[in-house]
Amino acid sequence: MAKGKETPRQKMIGMLYLILTAMLALNVSKEAVEAFRKVDQSLTKTTANYIKKNNLTYAAFDAAAADNPEKAGPWKEKAYDVKLRANELYDYIQDLKVEIVTTAEGVDSKALLPDNQIDINKIKKIDENNVPSEILVGAHQDGKGNDLKAQIEDFREYLIETLEGKDPSAERSILDILNTDDPVNLEGTGTEKWVTANFQTLPLIAALTMLSKMQVDIRNAETDALNFLYTQIDAGSFRFNAIVPTVTTNTSYVMQGNEYEARVFVAATDTTQDLEIFVGPYTTKTNPDGSVGYEPSSQSVKLPIDESGRGIYRVKPGSVGEKSWGGVIRMKAPDGGERTFKFDQKYSVGTPNVVVSPTAMNVLYQGIQNPLDISVPGIGSDKLTVRMTNGEIKKGTYRNYRGEYVAQPRTVGQNAQIIVSANVDGKVQTFPPVEFRVRRLPDPEARFANLKEGNVLRSVAAAQQVVTAVLENFEFDLTYTVTGFTVSVNDKGYEITAESNNNRLTDKQKSLISNLRAGQKLIIEKIRAVGPDGRTRDLNPIILKIN
Repeated sequence: MAKGKETPRQKMIGMLYLILTAMLALNVSKEAVEAFRKVDQSLTKTTANYIKKNNLTYAAFDAAAADNPEKAGPWKEKAYDVKLRANELYDYIQDLKVEIVTTAEGVDSKALLPDNQIDINKIKKIDENNVPSEILVGAHQDGKGNDLKAQIEDFREYLIETLEGKDPSAERSILDILNTDDPVNLEGTGTEKWVTANFQTLPLIAALTMLSKMQVDIRNAETDALNFLYTQIDAGSFRFNAIVPTVTTNTSYVMQGNEYEARVFVAATDTTQDLEIFVGPYTTKTNPDGSVGYEPSSQSVKLPIDESGRGIYRVKPGSVGEKSWGGVIRMKAPDGGERTFKFDQKYSVGTPNVVVSPTAMNVLYQGIQNPLDISVPGIGSDKLTVRMTNGEIKKGTYRNYRGEYVAQPRTVGQNAQIIVSANVDGKVQTFPPVEFRVRRLPDPEARFANLKEGNVLRSVAAAQQVVTAVLENFEFDLTYTVTGFTVSVNDKGYEITAESNNNRLTDKQKSLISNLRAGQKLIIEKIRAVGPDGRTRDLNPIILKIN
């Protein structure tokens, strides 16, 4: 039973059960064991009461869901999930009880009734204490009691998750009701396994009573979960104690030539009562009770009211800039008096335009993906259609550069146009194109020991392994790969050269560099490199003096 929730009858049953369990531990007479029949009968009645109570709650879920499917429907589904899980565990325990009686007295036992029920009064072998242990504990501690413990724990965790941490009291109750911790042994010297403590050497009638108690616990925990779920039907409902004038718009930014629309309504009001909405100038007044009221002027326009109690305001601005508008809502109060509320709203009107921002440069470069930000003020990106002349544009990003689109132009010297169309309230509007110049990627500079000219220590030169190509002070961090170069040195009036077909120095080139003396020149020429556009570039030579 859950702490703090037992009825006097339930407390009596629990106490009697504890007394009888203690009597069993003391090996009392068979007459004492007979008393377990009465305990089991009481538990069966308690279970029936829980089932009736829970069925009433399920009926309440059905009625609430029928009245308001959107609001109560999801909670009804969760409630019936609880019912399914509770029934599965309850029926599993009932199967164990039937298995125990059948094993002890045979399939012809008069205690076995239709629909998997048991007549506790017709059981003959009430003091049989081997069968329950064999089935539930097992010769090697592998009995079905272990599966029962696992299913109880799984059901308990499921119910705790269902509470979502919103009902600590119910959570404590469920943890207490479905506790499967290993209890302290009778000697008080340690603990013994939950299965052994509950079922080892119990007489048949006591084992059935223990299982009946667990069935009561399941229905009790089910009740806790159902009570929580039912309270959640109205937990998210707003309870108003004030009347607030509200204005909603589809956008606060309108392009010239398009229509501005706003919805004016009173929140938390009764839509069956009459109300009036005026747009235009108004004056402030003090009511007899000291409250402030508002009165529309003769220049105000009365809005039509739809069936939802909302006034629809539409206007087509004739000029750009910030626009202000407002008015008064007038309605009858429950006491028959009149209440007025003011509202004020602003929106901006801009010229039709499109913003296309190059995020890393002010031109588009051939052969690479150029990141672009493209937007239209007041319009979501999902409503834009973008195309490009002299190239291709698509959604995506280029490396770590910011940009929602990437543009890849084709022909150098021919401008590319970015053309943007937007779906505005179901109408497609195309904006003036934005032009970009198309240029070829610049050539990089060759580097050896990170130098392109000047002096270098012979030890530093001899330690180098590669020749690199660097594009400095460019908007992109582009990579160029050297594909070949020649090392030339002058030895006693003779020019000696060695060629490499990649970016790495060959053994012969390394030998030439290692044999250089101070004052001699190292010439690296015929340098070729390939960039991200796939073009091969001939780079300027590197001329270094050995120190």
